Amino acid sequence: TGEIGRVRLPIPGLFSVYNSMAAASCALSLGLPFQQVVETLGSIPGVKGRAEIVPTGRDFTVVIDYAHTPDGLEKICKTMKECSRGRLVTLFGCGGDRDRSKRPLMGAVAAALSDFLIVTSDNPRTENPAAIIEEIVKGIPENATPFKVIENRVEAIHWAIANALPDDTILLAGKGHETYQILADGVIHLDEREVVADALRKTAGE
Repeated sequence: TGEIGRVRLPIPGLFSVYNSMAAASCALSLGLPFQQVVETLGSIPGVKGRAEIVPTGRDFTVVIDYAHTPDGLEKICKTMKECSRGRLVTLFGCGGDRDRSKRPLMGAVAAALSDFLIVTSDNPRTENPAAIIEEIVKGIPENATPFKVIENRVEAIHWAIANALPDDTILLAGKGHETYQILADGVIHLDEREVVADALRKTAGE
């Protein structure tokens, strides 16, 4: 139609631009008014666990994303790196009883695109969490990106919050919308938003 509109998307990342353009094209092809499409795109709430920014009230940013494949991790790390004014600290793990070949690849991708890594557990299921982490670490080049291994995911998040620097972006990758963790002896409650809030409370007086 030749009409031009400006949209400020509430979800960061180039992938969000592509998804929004596709949605806009469909809406316009169905006959929806151009201005309505523009206004709607700008007011769409973010999707839980997809580049979800967690309020901290601090001078650093925490983002939760479901990225659990090498490609997904690469995309979100690139997006966060572009948005971050400081370090990109990536916290992630890999699921147990799943494709083992992707574990070192995830380590390599995260190392290439992050300033600091925290390698932890995801959903280990029936596998030994330490063994999964060991396979991830094999993909991190020697003398490359500094990293820390903290097997317990809750403890890992607390450490990341406690050691955040001004302008850091802390990316919690892998769990996304999930509010649980699958272990060998059952399923436990684990909502990363709650963990972040608890970590913020504990560091408030420091």
